[in-house]
Amino acid sequence: MRTNLVLELQDVPGQLVGVLGPIGTLGANIVTVIHQRDIKTDKGMVPVQITIEGDQNTLDVVLKKLEELNIQVMAVDGIVLKEKITTLLIGNIVDRDVKDTMDNINSLEGVRVADLELKLSENNQDSSAKIVVEAEYGNRDIFIDKIEEIADIKDFKVINEV
Repeated sequence: MRTNLVLELQDVPGQLVGVLGPIGTLGANIVTVIHQRDIKTDKGMVPVQITIEGDQNTLDVVLKKLEELNIQVMAVDGIVLKEKITTLLIGNIVDRDVKDTMDNINSLEGVRVADLELKLSENNQDSSAKIVVEAEYGNRDIFIDKIEEIADIKDFKVINEV
């Protein structure tokens, strides 16, 4: 069984070898590698297309290992996967309606809040929220624009993941 993967790697020496080694070690056969350093994703990473073959169990183990190695898998067999984006909001989050903020984010197509952590200060005046969203590739800028808009309206400080 063959599987086509598109991975997102840093453009530094050793990244490709660091991915290919574990794939071979786990028993998958590497059929094709397309690595074009002059093409970058919106995060400045290099997309690498890899075709591997093996039985279903081997392919599942390879995908799990890539996840453990924090290798972003952008697509599997042409199906685009999601990326996680973390944002911090600082201000009076609770009084300015957390649910409304989440609903605004979730209203974006291809974006959804996957995790929310809320921290209250000792005086309960200020709070902070760590929001992790899952976005389809290509929707990162849409989310960043929306969170900046929400922050302006609700008077939050925002720190976006670089």
